[in-house]
Amino acid sequence: MKVQYLGHSAVLIEDRDVKAIIDPFISENPNCPLKVDGLRDITHIFVTHGHGDHLGDTIEIAKKWNSIVICNFEIGNYLSKFDLNVHTMHIGGRVEFEFGKVKMTQALHGSGIYNGTEIICGGNPCGFLIEINGKKVYHAGDTGLTIDMSLLKDEEIDTAFIPIGGNYTMDIDDAVKAVKFIRPKAVVPIHYNTFPVIKADPLEFKKKVKETKVKVLSFGESMDL
Repeated sequence: MKVQYLGHSAVLIEDRDVKAIIDPFISENPNCPLKVDGLRDITHIFVTHGHGDHLGDTIEIAKKWNSIVICNFEIGNYLSKFDLNVHTMHIGGRVEFEFGKVKMTQALHGSGIYNGTEIICGGNPCGFLIEINGKKVYHAGDTGLTIDMSLLKDEEIDTAFIPIGGNYTMDIDDAVKAVKFIRPKAVVPIHYNTFPVIKADPLEFKKKVKETKVKVLSFGESMDL
Protein backbone atom coordinates (compact mmCIF):
# COMPACT_ATOMS: atom_id res chain seq x y z
CA MET A 1 0.00 0.00 0.00
CA LYS A 2 1.23 3.48 -0.87
CA VAL A 3 0.21 6.73 0.80
CA GLN A 4 0.93 10.21 -0.52
CA TYR A 5 0.69 13.43 1.48
CA LEU A 6 -0.83 16.25 -0.57
CA GLY A 7 -0.51 19.00 2.03
CA HIS A 8 -2.88 20.21 4.74
CA SER A 9 -4.91 17.09 5.65
CA ALA A 10 -5.19 15.57 2.17
CA VAL A 11 -3.85 12.03 1.95
CA LEU A 12 -4.02 9.70 -1.06
CA ILE A 13 -4.09 5.95 -0.40
CA GLU A 14 -3.46 3.40 -3.15
CA ASP A 15 -3.60 -0.37 -3.09
CA ARG A 16 -4.66 -3.02 -5.57
CA ASP A 17 -8.36 -2.76 -4.64
CA VAL A 18 -8.69 0.92 -3.78
CA LYS A 19 -7.56 4.42 -4.67
CA ALA A 20 -8.91 6.71 -1.98
CA ILE A 21 -8.36 10.28 -0.91
CA ILE A 22 -8.98 11.71 2.54
CA ASP A 23 -10.08 15.36 2.87
CA PRO A 24 -9.46 16.34 -0.78
CA PHE A 25 -8.52 20.00 -0.32
CA ILE A 26 -6.74 20.32 -3.68
CA SER A 27 -7.61 23.31 -5.87
CA GLU A 28 -7.39 25.93 -3.09
CA ASN A 29 -4.53 24.25 -1.25
CA PRO A 30 -1.37 26.33 -1.77
CA ASN A 31 0.88 23.39 -0.87
CA CYS A 32 -0.75 20.68 -2.98
CA PRO A 33 1.47 19.67 -5.91
CA LEU A 34 -1.44 18.17 -7.86
CA LYS A 35 -4.39 19.62 -9.70
CA VAL A 36 -7.83 18.07 -9.45
CA ASP A 37 -7.44 16.92 -13.06
CA GLY A 38 -4.31 15.06 -11.97
CA LEU A 39 -6.31 12.76 -9.72
CA ARG A 40 -7.44 9.68 -11.60
CA ASP A 41 -9.60 6.65 -10.87
CA ILE A 42 -10.54 7.72 -7.34
CA THR A 43 -12.70 4.94 -5.90
CA HIS A 44 -13.42 6.42 -2.46
CA ILE A 45 -13.36 9.82 -0.77
CA PHE A 46 -13.23 10.15 3.02
CA VAL A 47 -14.47 13.43 4.51
CA THR A 48 -13.68 14.08 8.16
CA HIS A 49 -15.86 17.19 8.51
CA GLY A 50 -17.66 19.89 6.57
CA HIS A 51 -15.16 22.77 6.60
CA GLY A 52 -14.09 23.91 3.15
CA ASP A 53 -10.45 23.01 3.64
CA HIS A 54 -11.47 19.38 4.17
CA LEU A 55 -14.64 18.89 2.13
CA GLY A 56 -12.59 20.63 -0.55
CA ASP A 57 -13.05 19.27 -4.08
CA THR A 58 -15.16 16.27 -3.03
CA ILE A 59 -18.07 17.07 -5.34
CA GLU A 60 -15.98 17.55 -8.48
CA ILE A 61 -13.87 14.44 -7.87
CA ALA A 62 -16.80 12.23 -6.94
CA LYS A 63 -18.80 13.28 -9.99
CA LYS A 64 -15.90 12.64 -12.33
CA TRP A 65 -15.02 9.16 -11.05
CA ASN A 66 -18.30 8.07 -9.45
CA SER A 67 -16.36 7.75 -6.20
CA ILE A 68 -18.05 6.54 -3.01
CA VAL A 69 -18.00 9.37 -0.48
CA ILE A 70 -17.68 8.12 3.11
CA CYS A 71 -18.78 10.70 5.66
CA ASN A 72 -21.22 11.35 8.47
CA PHE A 73 -24.98 11.45 7.91
CA GLU A 74 -25.32 15.23 7.87
CA ILE A 75 -22.59 15.77 5.29
CA GLY A 76 -24.02 12.90 3.28
CA ASN A 77 -27.42 14.55 3.34
CA TYR A 78 -25.88 17.77 2.04
CA LEU A 79 -24.00 15.94 -0.72
CA SER A 80 -27.06 13.94 -1.79
CA LYS A 81 -28.44 16.94 -3.67
CA PHE A 82 -25.45 16.64 -6.03
CA ASP A 83 -26.42 13.04 -6.91
CA LEU A 84 -23.24 11.57 -5.49
CA ASN A 85 -22.65 7.99 -4.37
CA VAL A 86 -22.58 8.42 -0.58
CA HIS A 87 -22.06 6.00 2.29
CA THR A 88 -22.90 7.59 5.63
CA MET A 89 -21.63 6.52 9.05
CA HIS A 90 -21.38 7.89 12.54
CA ILE A 91 -18.79 7.78 15.29
CA GLY A 92 -18.12 4.27 16.53
CA GLY A 93 -19.48 2.64 13.39
CA ARG A 94 -17.36 0.05 11.63
CA VAL A 95 -18.14 -1.13 8.10
CA GLU A 96 -16.56 -3.66 5.77
CA PHE A 97 -16.03 -2.50 2.19
CA GLU A 98 -14.65 -4.50 -0.73
CA PHE A 99 -11.15 -3.20 0.05
CA GLY A 100 -11.25 -3.65 3.85
CA LYS A 101 -12.71 -2.16 7.02
CA VAL A 102 -13.44 1.42 8.02
CA LYS A 103 -14.21 2.71 11.51
CA MET A 104 -15.32 6.28 12.15
CA THR A 105 -13.58 7.72 15.21
CA GLN A 106 -14.19 10.71 17.43
CA ALA A 107 -12.73 14.16 16.76
CA LEU A 108 -13.08 17.34 18.80
CA HIS A 109 -13.76 20.15 16.34
CA GLY A 110 -16.56 21.79 14.31
CA SER A 111 -18.13 20.66 11.03
CA GLY A 112 -20.32 23.46 9.67
CA ILE A 113 -20.60 23.65 5.88
CA TYR A 114 -20.38 27.20 4.51
CA ASN A 115 -22.39 27.50 1.30
CA GLY A 116 -21.51 31.13 0.58
CA THR A 117 -24.35 32.71 2.51
CA GLU A 118 -24.90 30.60 5.62
CA ILE A 119 -23.47 27.75 7.66
CA ILE A 120 -25.25 24.43 7.28
CA CYS A 121 -25.09 21.78 10.00
CA GLY A 122 -22.30 19.34 9.17
CA GLY A 123 -22.88 16.94 12.05
CA ASN A 124 -20.05 15.62 14.20
CA PRO A 125 -16.45 15.86 13.00
CA CYS A 126 -14.56 12.59 12.88
CA GLY A 127 -11.41 10.69 12.09
CA PHE A 128 -11.07 7.40 10.22
CA LEU A 129 -9.41 4.09 11.01
CA ILE A 130 -8.91 2.38 7.65
CA GLU A 131 -7.75 -1.23 7.32
CA ILE A 132 -6.56 -2.45 3.92
CA ASN A 133 -4.95 -5.87 3.43
CA GLY A 134 -3.91 -6.13 7.05
CA LYS A 135 -2.47 -2.59 7.27
CA LYS A 136 -4.17 0.00 9.47
CA VAL A 137 -4.07 3.74 8.77
CA TYR A 138 -5.52 6.27 11.22
CA HIS A 139 -6.36 9.78 10.05
CA ALA A 140 -7.29 11.91 13.06
CA GLY A 141 -9.04 14.67 11.11
CA ASP A 142 -9.09 18.07 12.80
CA THR A 143 -9.12 17.46 16.53
CA GLY A 144 -7.94 18.55 19.89
CA LEU A 145 -6.28 16.15 22.28
CA THR A 146 -8.58 13.69 24.04
CA ILE A 147 -7.88 10.87 26.46
CA ASP A 148 -10.18 8.69 24.33
CA MET A 149 -7.32 8.41 21.84
CA SER A 150 -5.75 5.93 24.27
CA LEU A 151 -8.42 3.42 23.18
CA LEU A 152 -6.78 3.35 19.76
CA LYS A 153 -3.64 1.66 21.07
CA ASP A 154 -5.50 -1.66 20.98
CA GLU A 155 -5.91 -1.26 17.20
CA GLU A 156 -2.15 -1.66 16.63
CA ILE A 157 -2.13 1.09 14.01
CA ASP A 158 0.61 0.97 11.38
CA THR A 159 0.60 4.68 10.45
CA ALA A 160 -1.21 7.61 12.08
CA PHE A 161 -1.74 11.00 10.45
CA ILE A 162 -1.90 13.59 13.23
CA PRO A 163 -2.49 17.38 13.04
CA ILE A 164 0.19 19.56 14.64
CA GLY A 165 -0.64 23.11 13.51
CA GLY A 166 -2.38 24.37 16.63
CA ASN A 167 -5.05 27.10 16.75
CA TYR A 168 -7.77 24.95 15.11
CA THR A 169 -6.30 21.58 16.20
CA MET A 170 -3.71 20.08 18.49
CA ASP A 171 -0.39 21.86 18.57
CA ILE A 172 2.94 20.03 18.59
CA ASP A 173 3.02 19.33 22.33
CA ASP A 174 -0.51 17.93 22.39
CA ALA A 175 0.17 15.92 19.24
CA VAL A 176 3.16 14.33 21.00
CA LYS A 177 0.82 13.31 23.83
CA ALA A 178 -1.64 11.91 21.28
CA VAL A 179 1.10 9.70 19.83
CA LYS A 180 1.81 8.37 23.32
CA PHE A 181 -1.90 7.53 23.70
CA ILE A 182 -2.28 5.90 20.27
CA ARG A 183 1.08 4.10 20.07
CA PRO A 184 1.19 3.68 16.29
CA LYS A 185 4.17 2.07 14.61
CA ALA A 186 4.73 5.30 12.65
CA VAL A 187 3.27 8.80 12.61
CA VAL A 188 3.07 11.49 9.92
CA PRO A 189 2.40 15.12 10.97
CA ILE A 190 -0.28 16.95 8.97
CA HIS A 191 -2.39 20.15 9.03
CA TYR A 192 0.43 22.68 9.31
CA ASN A 193 1.94 25.56 7.28
CA THR A 194 -1.07 25.92 4.98
CA PHE A 195 -1.94 29.29 6.53
CA PRO A 196 0.11 31.54 8.85
CA VAL A 197 -2.15 30.77 11.81
CA ILE A 198 -1.20 27.06 11.70
CA LYS A 199 2.53 27.53 11.17
CA ALA A 200 4.48 24.73 12.85
CA ASP A 201 7.80 22.94 12.49
CA PRO A 202 7.35 19.20 11.79
CA LEU A 203 11.00 18.60 12.66
CA GLU A 204 10.32 19.92 16.17
CA PHE A 205 7.48 17.42 16.41
CA LYS A 206 9.81 14.65 15.21
CA LYS A 207 12.41 15.59 17.82
CA LYS A 208 9.87 15.45 20.65
CA VAL A 209 8.36 12.05 19.75
CA LYS A 210 10.52 9.46 21.48
CA GLU A 211 9.01 5.98 21.08
CA THR A 212 7.41 6.06 17.62
CA LYS A 213 8.96 6.42 14.18
CA VAL A 214 8.14 9.86 12.72
CA LYS A 215 8.02 10.27 8.96
CA VAL A 216 7.92 13.91 7.86
CA LEU A 217 6.58 13.85 4.31
CA SER A 218 7.17 16.78 1.98
CA PHE A 219 4.09 17.98 0.13
CA GLY A 220 3.51 15.40 -2.59
CA GLU A 221 5.88 12.82 -1.11
CA SER A 222 4.83 9.17 -0.88
CA MET A 223 5.69 6.29 1.42
CA ASP A 224 5.02 2.56 1.36
CA LEU A 225 3.34 0.74 4.22
